[in-house]
Amino acid sequence: MTYLLALDQGTTSTRAFVYDAELNPLGHAQQPLAQHFPAPGRVEHDPLEIWQAQQAVAIAAIADAGLTAAAISAVGITNQRETIVLWERRTGRPLHRAIVWQDRRTAQACARLRALGKEGEIQQRTGLLLDPYFSASKIAWLLDHCPGARVAAERGELAVGTVDSWLAWQLTGGRHHLTDASNASRTMLYNLAEGDWDEALLGLWNIPRALLPTIVDSSGELAAISEIPGLQAPLAGLAGDQQAALFGQACLRPGEAKCTYGTGCFILRYAGTEIPRSQARLLTTVAWSHRGKREYALEGSVFMGGALVQWLRDGLGLINTPGEIEALAASVPDSGGVVLVPAFTGLGAPHWDADARGLLIGLTRGTTKAHIARAALEAIALQVSDVISAMNLDTGTTLSTLRVDGGACTNQLLMQLQADLLQCPLQQPQDTETTARGAAALAGLGIGLWSDPDAYAAATRSTARIFRPDSMSDTTALEIRWQAAVARAGHWETGTT
Repeated sequence: MTYLLALDQGTTSTRAFVYDAELNPLGHAQQPLAQHFPAPGRVEHDPLEIWQAQQAVAIAAIADAGLTAAAISAVGITNQRETIVLWERRTGRPLHRAIVWQDRRTAQACARLRALGKEGEIQQRTGLLLDPYFSASKIAWLLDHCPGARVAAERGELAVGTVDSWLAWQLTGGRHHLTDASNASRTMLYNLAEGDWDEALLGLWNIPRALLPTIVDSSGELAAISEIPGLQAPLAGLAGDQQAALFGQACLRPGEAKCTYGTGCFILRYAGTEIPRSQARLLTTVAWSHRGKREYALEGSVFMGGALVQWLRDGLGLINTPGEIEALAASVPDSGGVVLVPAFTGLGAPHWDADARGLLIGLTRGTTKAHIARAALEAIALQVSDVISAMNLDTGTTLSTLRVDGGACTNQLLMQLQADLLQCPLQQPQDTETTARGAAALAGLGIGLWSDPDAYAAATRSTARIFRPDSMSDTTALEIRWQAAVARAGHWETGTT
């Protein structure tokens, strides 16, 4: 029997799932991840907590499946992307908390390079825009602010990496410092055409190449794992969370797209083996690499998705659990003219405005918490619609179907709002944990469980629930109010319009 272990290290929790050869989930475990906000715009995680939790949930998930560690055939890792860890090679000691992808502390550093006219070159080489979201400016900040880090890095005494690299290092007892092409393509240091670290960009950010991991395929027998007791399976799958979800959704034909409704919302449209170039301020990213062949996708990232619901719970106390928002929002027919722009850490695609800030507008004495809850769900759907509109412009085609996954895709009101705004059907899979599923699938592919990605898709295809657009729904007024509110929220920190 073949059993696959997926390690899913996310922004707000650390999870593990066990699957059989048909990708039926057999067991899982989860631990929340503490969020640290040391200053406005700063978001950090404890790397040691990440590793300890990942090891613990892996053991617990195997037990939940009724298996022993020796029964596992392959392990796949999927991870929050762009988040950066800097550590000592000799001891494995982190020099600083991990700087999370949501962190905006390097906005000024990015602005300085933009003023020098560097964004075009960066976009051409990496497919990314010059933004604090990506890893390069975070690495430079760590080297500048951790005492002695630059000298130690030049000596080859330090290692840096996204969370997949940190976990691979820990899982292999420090024997392997690696990352895959999908994660490397999110650092703003990876040359899409060459498939390797870009020397010019390393020089631009003053980052020593010796600091960085080796880039490997997303699927294959990548490393031997030694730090989960009793487990003898190889690390055979490796991908950033959104690329893993794209693979988990079996988006293997150009034009097929998925949206993951997680902490943020991430829309990826598979593009094949040709590098797509965006004119609508979207990102080009490596989807995955298998047997040395790189495949690509267009991506738009929305920073506040499920995190907006968490804010309604933790920040405003409007709900006690995230699941309550649907009933609360459905208790009113519309938002009563209220618009919520959740630019708490700036706006992502297609605006890319690091200086935008959150805005709640249209309030009257008749506004209730139900109207605000409804406006929050509308904000999530409207942000996704902005990205899909940009993708349609880039590709010259209208999306025919959107595959959805992530925790918030079980919110029926949100999914119906999304279908109405996009005027296209949404497909919701039976197993909505497609990020972990994708990591497991890449691991299975890596050990030869399937001959190629198409064979994997054919062997594991499942039926989906369909949300169809309501022909009676008119979202025009909602979209006009939304665009006006986004314009008001823009460039708030700089005081410009």
